Amino acid sequence: MFDWLQNLSDWLIYSVFNIAQGTKLGDALNFFVYDAIKILILLFLITTVMGVVNSYFPVDKIRNYLSRNKLFGLEYLFASTFGSITPFCSCSSVPLFIGFVKGGIPLGVTFAFLITSPLVNEVAIAMFIGMFGLKATLIYVSSGILLGMIGGFILGKLNLEKYLSPWVQGVLANAKKEGDLEEEKLTFSKRLPSIFTEAFSIIKGVFWYIIIGIGIGAMMHGFIPTGFFEEYISKNNPFAVPIAVILGIPMYSNAAGVLPIIQVFVQKGIPIGTAIAFMMAVVGLSIPEATMLKKVMTWKLIAIFFGVVAICIIISGYVFNLIL
Repeated sequence: MFDWLQNLSDWLIYSVFNIAQGTKLGDALNFFVYDAIKILILLFLITTVMGVVNSYFPVDKIRNYLSRNKLFGLEYLFASTFGSITPFCSCSSVPLFIGFVKGGIPLGVTFAFLITSPLVNEVAIAMFIGMFGLKATLIYVSSGILLGMIGGFILGKLNLEKYLSPWVQGVLANAKKEGDLEEEKLTFSKRLPSIFTEAFSIIKGVFWYIIIGIGIGAMMHGFIPTGFFEEYISKNNPFAVPIAVILGIPMYSNAAGVLPIIQVFVQKGIPIGTAIAFMMAVVGLSIPEATMLKKVMTWKLIAIFFGVVAICIIISGYVFNLIL
């Protein structure tokens, strides 16, 4: 889908700017141009789609349904499963996070989606099967969904709504004042202008957070060698899993992008659970992601979110090592 964009990035960096291919600077700039344009395109498409969904979908009914507390945890399963089948990275999930919160979906259920969405997707599953086999893939998918459910449940019980950013609080306040488009019975053509306006407003609000986050990720991508991590997460280190999670946090990539690195780790003798814990930290917890989430969460909420998810990832890494 984005082959044209990769070609454009290659042409711009290696031909127009005449930076040698394979150099650290060239790789970092190529990563930045490609990811920045791709993510902004995806953000607009996702935000627009969510605007359409929010304008038609009976959010009040879903909110009431999920708030009855009679689903025995199935609402977290639904949200995590939905997150696992959506091809969004953590930064692309931000508009969905806003849409869920704006629609009145409980924050814990929204977190369940936000946790799982970047960790598990169909591209990563296909690559995982080819690299590690069906058994490891099933455990990976199950652990990703379970991680989202547990993390969302814990975060939901902490009553963290007050730690949403003032910007999101303002969005929620405006939504209450404006009311539902559905109640106004507007035609689709009449809904579109307000949907596009809201989409551009969200993109404008998070633009610089995304650019800064991708810039940090590009620097990590281009200048941190793979061998740097192998030194600290070998199978002989009993603390390899938490160290892998800590080392993965400064990185930034999607699951498909980091899987080739994970394959190299496993081939060099690093336990698969440790390698997957590193991957989950890279994909689901990263400094660039924290920078992007700052637009919708306060630093305190980000710290709580990262802490809960990191603990869950560490536990799943040790369990993965025991099973496999």
